[in-house]
Amino acid sequence: MASFRVNGNLITTDSEKNLLAFLRDDLKIKSAKDGCSEGACGTCSVLVDGVSRRACTLPVRKLDGKDVLTVEGFSAYEKEVYAYCFSMAGAVQCGFCIPGMVVSAKALLDRNREPDPYEIRKAIAGNICRCTGYKKIIQAIGLAAMFFRENLPVPADLTEGRIARDVFRIDAVSKILGTGEYTDDIDIEGMVYASAVRSRYPRAVVEDIDISNAKRHPDVIAVITAKDVPGSNKSGHIVRDWDTLIAKGDTTRYVGDSIALVVSRRKETLEEIKGLVEVKYTPLAPLTSPAMSLAPGAPRLHEGGNVLREDRVRRGEDVKKVFARSKHVVRHVYRTPFTEHAFMEPECAVCKNDGGELTLYTASQSIFDEQREISHILGLPREKIHVISKLVGGGFGGKEDMSVQHHAALASYLTGRTVKVKLSRQESINVHPKRHAMEIEMTTACDEEGRLTAMRARITSDTGAYASLGGPVIQRACTHAAGPYKYDSIDIQGRAVYTNNPPGGAFRGFGVTQSCFAIECNLNELAKRAGISPFEIRYKNAVDPGSVLPGGQVADQAVAYKECLLALKDVYDSGPFTGIAGALKNTGLGVGVPDVGRCIASVEGGKAHIRTGAARIGQGLDTVALQIACETLSLSPDWIVVEAPDTLRTPDSGTTTASRQTLFTGEAVRRACLQIREKLDAGEALSGLEGKEFYGEYACVTDPIDTDKEHPFSHATYTYGAQVVVLDEKGFVKEVFAVYDVGQVINKKSTEGQVEGGIVMGLGYALTENYPLEGGVPKARYATLGLWRAPDVPEMDVRFVCTDYKLDTAYGAKGIGEIASIPTAPAVAGAYYKLDGIFRTELPLKDTAYRKKVQTAD
Repeated sequence: MASFRVNGNLITTDSEKNLLAFLRDDLKIKSAKDGCSEGACGTCSVLVDGVSRRACTLPVRKLDGKDVLTVEGFSAYEKEVYAYCFSMAGAVQCGFCIPGMVVSAKALLDRNREPDPYEIRKAIAGNICRCTGYKKIIQAIGLAAMFFRENLPVPADLTEGRIARDVFRIDAVSKILGTGEYTDDIDIEGMVYASAVRSRYPRAVVEDIDISNAKRHPDVIAVITAKDVPGSNKSGHIVRDWDTLIAKGDTTRYVGDSIALVVSRRKETLEEIKGLVEVKYTPLAPLTSPAMSLAPGAPRLHEGGNVLREDRVRRGEDVKKVFARSKHVVRHVYRTPFTEHAFMEPECAVCKNDGGELTLYTASQSIFDEQREISHILGLPREKIHVISKLVGGGFGGKEDMSVQHHAALASYLTGRTVKVKLSRQESINVHPKRHAMEIEMTTACDEEGRLTAMRARITSDTGAYASLGGPVIQRACTHAAGPYKYDSIDIQGRAVYTNNPPGGAFRGFGVTQSCFAIECNLNELAKRAGISPFEIRYKNAVDPGSVLPGGQVADQAVAYKECLLALKDVYDSGPFTGIAGALKNTGLGVGVPDVGRCIASVEGGKAHIRTGAARIGQGLDTVALQIACETLSLSPDWIVVEAPDTLRTPDSGTTTASRQTLFTGEAVRRACLQIREKLDAGEALSGLEGKEFYGEYACVTDPIDTDKEHPFSHATYTYGAQVVVLDEKGFVKEVFAVYDVGQVINKKSTEGQVEGGIVMGLGYALTENYPLEGGVPKARYATLGLWRAPDVPEMDVRFVCTDYKLDTAYGAKGIGEIASIPTAPAVAGAYYKLDGIFRTELPLKDTAYRKKVQTAD
């Protein structure tokens, strides 16, 4: 028996739970989040006798006589200060880590009202943020210190809400104070729990599935196998090749494959029941690399063979002829690894069953994709499946595929119960798709003056066990492999190959992160051979308005890549150990794929409701929609309501991917609001439009990748950017400078935060992050992924440039989400090349201050 206080209330209990489970399940205190359950991420931080502790590792029985404080127990003034300061600094994106950050901040500020930045970094060293890059969190804590030190009143937010203003994110306060609801925060009377039995082997024949012992467990409600799936057992985001459950007699393709789905009255007994499901396997040798899958006689992992997709992009004459007459030719083979998204919120879904009509609460990148795929699996009309998005604790592409949603829906449909399915952090690491590992043979040539003449790339992508987004990813790797530069001829070929590794899927950068590393590193050596600087070779060959892009598209007038480079020239030239790299990234799906943004603006209760199904995964789209609505309607934010994605209320605005939502959904919002504005300009009052709806849509028609057009229109537009990485003499990253052309910046602090987070993610990709596999089996834990923490991050300087020309969509805005992290790894590699003269071709970079060479015995 333990007696202790939680937020001032005396609690006496004999619970054997850890503190996090006790807070969330028994006391319904939800600000403490379950990010990893292993004490590594800090999302569950609470104060115990004034010290920041990890609730997931504290047994309740050891808290006797202690005082526990969560954000819910802060004073009213403290809540106001933290809400204001974190909002003002732009320190909130997905928000899942923020209550834990605030708790650690309070632990510091209660004892030190004048902390310096180093002390703030140290105080939050145990709290990981995957979105922000920490800079704005550090600024927010410093600002809060000033408020507490000087006992300042908290000012009201009186923003006009227009574009190009630093408008407070409309979801910030609820995320800061822990009142915003993520899917795992949902508690519904009578809710039960489900979890999948996963394959023990990457590749094995499932000879038998014996569920008899599991069904005798007193807590069991159902044990579901493939034969119980009422519709199609195959699903997939684009290609339907992924088994909902592996059937008896079928062959597993990776260790994440689900064999059976267990439903229990209590989540505490799920693992026990799963252990009673007896699966008999005949293990087979896994194919753990594209080379193995492509070898003659290799077993076929899918009916169509082991190659998911091949693409080719060619322009100009035969590159071999151009290479032969070029002055300098550089060829290297680059290798990039699988990497884990490590979004802060593990996957979770809750599904209710009301007489066969399902309501799914989820946290994904497209509620309409979930509706479509679940409809296919259950054999139900789509209108029978109502999907509502809760707050999403990060995605970065990793929540585009089905993970728990289909299992929650299947279990709910078959049992008639409300079912929650949540992945443990380790299960998430093992199961969901990763950034594709790639091998890239890159050849680049130039003339005597360093003018690029031709490039050739051969890209092989490990797409793992299932297609996921592997087809579009290899396309983007190919279409962007030449970078934002002008050539006479290009020849790029790519193929995505199935293996028995975890699937490769969408990840921030979407294939361009990999191919950018190759082309930008090649440019560094090419510059050296031509006797010019890495800056000069980039600037000399940079695309500008009217240039023909490598894929043949004519660049629009809103291209400011040269301006990005020029803004970095002085800082690049000023340091001895600096590296520079640039990139372009498409906005929108492009290449002939239907791409539509949609919005309904309705007047309800005297306010304009902005309704769009576009997912908000931390990028701040709801605030962008608010600002565009305010700008178009000339109304303050008090008159605007931005609704959460809901398949009954909000129209399908496509997946949150391809850096598309600001432009596509933003333009749809503008068009819908323009119709209201016309009414207002004609003298009607907003109240006079009560009950009316106004529909806005923006579609961009593009040419497919295999078109015969000389100058295809491949994408709506492109974003451009460049980074300079500065190393100290020991090889640690000292500073990163980034300049981006994103067109019209809607919200500067939010856009800066996207870039800062992208930089830190890119530094991890370059230097520390990895996803080790042994025989197709993941060996990573959350604590060993190599994620950067607050004390690790360098100083960052982010700026934006643009041309005088503005696109006529979304007030001239482009996208920023993906390109933010693309140039970082090659910029780091370039800096190391100047530091030690070693030309590195593999990520994460070897023999650096971050990854010392392993000494082996003779």
